[in-house]
Order: sequence, then C-alpha cells, then structure tokens
Amino acid sequence: MSIQTNLIDELEDVLGSKHVARRAEVLRKVTDLFVLGSGKFSEDQIELFDSVMGRLLENIEFAARAQFGSRIAKLSDAPRNVVRVLACDSAIEVAGPLLTHSERLDEGVLVESAKTQSQDHLLAISNRKVLVEAVTDVLVERGNNSVVTSTARNGGARFSEFGVTTLVNKACDDGDLALCVWARPDIPRQDLVKLFVDASEAVKNQLIEADPRRADTIRSMVARASDQIQTRARAGSNDFAQALDHASRLHAAGKLDETQLLAFANEGNFDKVVAALALMCDLPIGVV
Repeated sequence: MSIQTNLIDELEDVLGSKHVARRAEVLRKVTDLFVLGSGKFSEDQIELFDSVMGRLLENIEFAARAQFGSRIAKLSDAPRNVVRVLACDSAIEVAGPLLTHSERLDEGVLVESAKTQSQDHLLAISNRKVLVEAVTDVLVERGNNSVVTSTARNGGARFSEFGVTTLVNKACDDGDLALCVWARPDIPRQDLVKLFVDASEAVKNQLIEADPRRADTIRSMVARASDQIQTRARAGSNDFAQALDHASRLHAAGKLDETQLLAFANEGNFDKVVAALALMCDLPIGVV
C-alpha cells in the first residue's frame, strides 16, 4: 500500500509537470505494478492503467518505448490503447514484439499495419500464432520473399482463394517458398497441381525430392487430365472422326498394320496416325 501511495504521488507530480525526463522511470514502476497483478484486474482498472500509461508514453524516449512494449506484448490483459499505439510505431524495435505476440490487437490494426508499414513490420506479423485470411491476403501480396515464405511456413495461417493463388504464383520460381506451400496440408489439390506444372525445372526437382510420392500422384493426375483433354478435343473434330472411322474399318478387316501406319505417316496425316496407333496398341487417344 505504501509503495502504491508513493507511486500515486509520483504520478501526480510527473503528469502535472512539463518535464518528461522522469516519465520513463515512472512508467517502469507502473509497468511493474501492472505485470505483478496481470490477470487479476477488472476492466475498469485496466482502462485506468491504459490512460496513465498512455500519458506517460507521450514524448518518451525510444529505448523506454521499446522496453515497455516488450514487457506487455505477451500479457493477455495488456491495455488495448497503448498496445495499439506501440504496434503502430514506425520503429520495428518498438512495434515488433506487439505485432508478433499481442493478443490484444484486433484484425483491423493488423491489416492496416500490413498495408502501410515496413517489410520488417510485415515479417513480425507473419510470425503470429494465428493469422486470419484478411491479414494473410495483404502479407502474401505486399510482402517480400522473406515475409511471404514466413507466412507460408506459419501453421496457424489461414489463406483465402486469393491468398493461395498468390502463393502458388510466387512459388513457381522460388524453391524455399515452393517447399513451404508443398508441405501445407490445407492447400487444395488443384493448386498443388498448378504449382507442380508451372514450376521451373529446378523448383520441380526440389518438390520431387521433398515428397516423391506426392510428385508421382500429381504427375499421374496431370497425365490423366491431359489424356481427357486430348480425347475430348479429338472426339469433337470432324477430321479425326473421319480418320478414326477409316482406321477402324481397316482394323476390322485385318488390314491395319505397320505398312499402313507408315503410309499414313508419309501422308503427314496426324489424325490417321493417332487413330491407327490407338487401335493397334489398344491405348487411349490422349496417350497416343
């Protein structure tokens, strides 16, 4: 009680004075008091601390702001207004701990910081325990390689359709990012297929080495899809329909052999060659 009474007297003296030199020391003492009782204060008491701390933060030196921010960043009941002020600080040393750890920051503050602050600020945000889609949308669109990779590596991050598409597009020529996307269980299969198909050869080899079984599965899917596309395209072609009819009649008559196939090739007739090979080898059109 004596300590608190002395502190109140100091507060009245400091806040009533035009001098700011002693504010850092008083803020440290107020912070000690808050940290000691954290988890036991009522909302009204927290608001009172918020008001006092906010006043003490005015015009305070950089080192004191940074120290104060690091002390309250992980407190579940940290005063919201001072947390918001510190998180919006242009100095990453001040804002970083709050952006990474504070549960008292709402989605709007995180989105605004991600849209306007430095890449270091974005990197701090990317390391939060939980990241909602509205935040990851900004991080993957605006962030540099380090930010995007850190976001993709974060198991607590959730991505919208836009976010996934942006990740995949940026990963095609970036091996580290591609491996992060490749390892995430929440990336839709069709986006993994797109990543594998569009990736550079160097990145594709990294993906294969990281997970050969998944690579084989996706290669098989790509082959089947290609087969279906080719089959539909040929099936809708009048030229191919005529070529298939002609080859089928020869095949039924026992006259579709290598000599006839060579004749089709010499004619330069692609449709007849494909139809003949499909019938002779009993293979799907798309494969041929």
